[in-house]
Formats: sequence, C-alpha cells, structure tokens
Amino acid sequence: MGLIPPPLRNDCFAMPHGAHWTPVNDALAHLRAKLQPICGAESIPVSEGAGRILAGPAIALRAHPPATNAAVDGYAFQGPIADGPHELPLVTGRSAAGAPFEGTVPTGYAIRILTGADVPAGTDTIILQEDITTNGQAIAFNGPLKLGSNARQAGEDIAKGQKIFAAQHKLAPYDLATLASAGVGRLNVRKRLRVGVLSTGDELIDPGAIARPGQIYDANRPMLCAAISRWGYEVQDLGIAPDNREKIREVLNSAALSCDVILTSGGASAGDEDHISALLENTGSFALWRIAMKPGRPLALGLWNNTPVFGLPGNPVAAAVCAMIFARPALGVLSGLGWLDPVSYQLPAAFSKTKKAGRQEYLRARLSNTGTVEIFGSEGSGRVSGLSWASGLVALPDAAITIEQGTPVTYIPFTEFGL
Repeated sequence: MGLIPPPLRNDCFAMPHGAHWTPVNDALAHLRAKLQPICGAESIPVSEGAGRILAGPAIALRAHPPATNAAVDGYAFQGPIADGPHELPLVTGRSAAGAPFEGTVPTGYAIRILTGADVPAGTDTIILQEDITTNGQAIAFNGPLKLGSNARQAGEDIAKGQKIFAAQHKLAPYDLATLASAGVGRLNVRKRLRVGVLSTGDELIDPGAIARPGQIYDANRPMLCAAISRWGYEVQDLGIAPDNREKIREVLNSAALSCDVILTSGGASAGDEDHISALLENTGSFALWRIAMKPGRPLALGLWNNTPVFGLPGNPVAAAVCAMIFARPALGVLSGLGWLDPVSYQLPAAFSKTKKAGRQEYLRARLSNTGTVEIFGSEGSGRVSGLSWASGLVALPDAAITIEQGTPVTYIPFTEFGL
C-alpha cells in the first residue's frame, strides 16, 4: 500500500507507422494494450468504501455466520427427528441474539431459541414455535425433521480467509455489508483518479453569462464534469482557456500538478487555432488519431509533464460520443478499475438508413414502447438536444449497410456507459 505506479511510457499513444484513418476497434485495442493504472493505493475505513476500487483482494477475517444460528424463533435440540409424535423436556434458559446459552443441552432435551441466536452446544436442529405445543416444561410436536433444519450453518455464506472480492472490483453499497459481516474494517483501495476538464476557444463563455455576438455557451464542460463524477472520479474544473497558446500552456502546467488525467475539448485537430494539438506535438508523446467514426474523428493524445491528456473534439455531440467510447474505458484502466466494455443488444430498427463503408457511426437512439429502436430525427452533430432525447446509441459497423424497418441493429444504452 502507498506505492505509486510508474508513469505511462512516452510512446503509449503512438499508432503504428503509416496509420491514417484508424478503425474504432483498432484504436480501442491500442489504448487497452498501452495504458496501465497510474493511481497509488491507500487504506480507508470500510464505511467510506462505496464507489472505490480495490487495489488488492478483500479477504474475510472471520466466517459469516461466525457460528451456527437460528433462522427462526423456536426450539433447538439434537436431530434428526423421526416421523411421528415426539415430546422433549425443556432445559432452563434460552438462547437469544447477542445473549447465547452458555451451557450444553443434554441429549433428548430442547431449549428455547430466538432468530439469530447461536445454536447451543448439544443441539443442531430447530423447530418453528408455530409447530409445537408447550406447557412451559416440555414441547410436543410431530416429525419428521431433518438434521440442521432451520439453522444457518457457520460459514455457509462466507468462510474465514475466503477472497470476497478481487482487486479492481468497484465497491457498491451492498458490498460494504458483505465486507463488514466478514469482519473487514479497512480496505486497500486505489486513490481516486483526479480528472481535470478544460474547454478551449475564444467563442466560449460560461452558461448564464451575457453573450456578445459570436459567443456561445460552453456545453462540454458541464457535461464532461458530470459524466466523470458519475463514473466515480474526482473532477477538477479547469474552466475555459482562450485560443492563446501560452495561456493554455499555463493551464496545462498547473493542471499537471494536481490532476492525474486532463480531458480537453476543442483544439484537437490540426488547424491554426488547434492549440492543444500544437502544444502536445512538442512533447514527443503526441499522437493525432484520425478515427474512422462519425461523429468524432480527431482525437489528440499525449503526455504533458507525464500527465496523460485526451483532446476531445469541440462539438458537444462528438465530445460526448468520444468520451463514452474512448475516454471512459481509458479512465477505467488508469484508475485501476480495468477496461470497461459496454454491453450491447440486438434490437429491431424502427428506422431506415443506407450507410456507406469506411467508418463506424453512432446514432442517438432510444427504445420505443414496442421494443424497437428509433433514432433522433437529425444526424447533425450540432444538435445537442438529441443527447437529451436519446437513451443510448445505435452503433453501425464500418462496412456498408442498408437498414430497413425491423433490421436488427446494435443498441447500447447510456447506462452501459455508466450514465
């Protein structure tokens, strides 16, 4: 615990020589092969573990249940019990949760027991109180009753020393109950991945500000910050940087001191005002990926002072799709969680479309009440409202395809992207 993983290699984003338009699956395979966890580990109380990623296996410190106990209110005795009527005298006392019977019950005797109580020595079987009659001195009931009836056996849920969860497991609230029941008080987890989010562009202003002619509101930063928070990472809002190379350099220098990863939007191509690409190009780690996809295409990647930078497109729809397809699984690896592949479903289309070969397409889509998939009325990547309208994406392959009403298509719900 407390060790810091080595930084990423300077060539981790470099595509093979000669690569031009890179298929989506090739780009994903490259990220998966080249990235590694960059977050160290720390010890935290189990009560603070929800949403954290285990840095090592979680081992049960004791069995659950720790002792054989009663699943019902009733009477305990030694089983099994044969068919027919039976009468057993009662010993004085009882076994209750938190107040177990300390003696041994003689063979042929029974004892009062309550739900959750340890099964006393000399007993192994329990009959429900509804199935007996008693005068306070003895109980009468009818058999048969199997050995161990209505008793929870020690360790039947979790054995002492058992590996409860493996490293890379992201802990859900109910996982904390499992860990606590096995006596685990502290957890060895990855430190939270700190992700800085930066928007670039002279035209951008914060939502709510007074817009002058030519200015637009920054839609990407609120969206990306919220997504990263939903994924369980620590968000650092780096604000808006103007189209000024030196100012962007200052922001990146500062962010690299406090962030593990930097996510930018805008300036990720090769134009005059694409300053993210230009700055990364001088680091010796720069890779401008031209992804064969729609929307998206340009991804600028590199290391800034050993801090990985993912330069997403400036268009909000393209930024959202690239964040889901590329940034989410990459951040999963960097955080120690591991690679994240969304589950997709083959569902009938409620639309018609002809697509040319050459690139993979992602359409904003949602389920209809008939179980088919419909797509947003416009494929324009400037129509940001389509993201709110949709409940997922339809992924169309690189190959040419003609879709008719009812053709099976690949649908990925937003929930599969952790959103």
